[in-house]
Amino acid sequence: MRIVQVDAFTDTPFAGNPAAVCLLPEAADDTWMLNVAREMNLSETAFLVRCDDGFDLRWFTPEIEVDLCGHATLASAHVLWEDGVVPPDEPIRFHTRVSGVLGAERDGEWIELDFPSRPAKEGDIPELVAEAVGGDPVRAGRGDVGGGFDGYLLEYASEDEVRDLTPNFSLLGSVPDGYVTATAKSSTLGYDFVSRFFAGAAGIDEDPVTGSAHCTLGPWWSERLGKSDMMGYQASARGGFVRVRVREDRVLLGGKAVTVMRAELI
Repeated sequence: MRIVQVDAFTDTPFAGNPAAVCLLPEAADDTWMLNVAREMNLSETAFLVRCDDGFDLRWFTPEIEVDLCGHATLASAHVLWEDGVVPPDEPIRFHTRVSGVLGAERDGEWIELDFPSRPAKEGDIPELVAEAVGGDPVRAGRGDVGGGFDGYLLEYASEDEVRDLTPNFSLLGSVPDGYVTATAKSSTLGYDFVSRFFAGAAGIDEDPVTGSAHCTLGPWWSERLGKSDMMGYQASARGGFVRVRVREDRVLLGGKAVTVMRAELI
């Protein structure tokens, strides 16, 4: 059984967010899939099983199963087309446990994912969250990121402030449902906004590039910038870029991907 490692939301190896992709002959035991994800020790491992009109798709971190993941979905589509499992001009439908049907289509060198919009409602943020992330946020929001987990969004005055954040990850890990996105309008040519994503609830201090976070970032910045088509940069140590197009209750996420490793599960 093959497993492929792909760097997603980048066109350069060893950047973006790495994900493992495993195409299964049939549905597998949950514990086995979690153990494989722990063995891979990446932020996400995706498991695919062919179905009548696409593929069943599930995502596991080394700690838990998650209900929505952008970069591992991008990596999955990339592998299915690159390995010839799906013809290169044919769109892909992914059936998920909680997040409905997700689409993937090729757009030149890009892969575009059709994801649900998850806007954040502006409001107060818990003092513990602000203290754990640091800095001086000028605006905050909160919203459902799926599976009953709340996500917090903190907007800062400048890109530099987001890049310079040094969160207290121990404290952040004690935040209930601790998914936190830090973001600011970008001052870098070619990008509309920057972000960083901290996922203590999933056992991940900082995720390199988080497609699902852009389901919230898209509506947030679309409203503030007055535009529906944007480019985001996630300013982690690895870094990566996400093309975002807001369409009513959907967000279209565009990215590139690079295969870096193929292995055999024995």
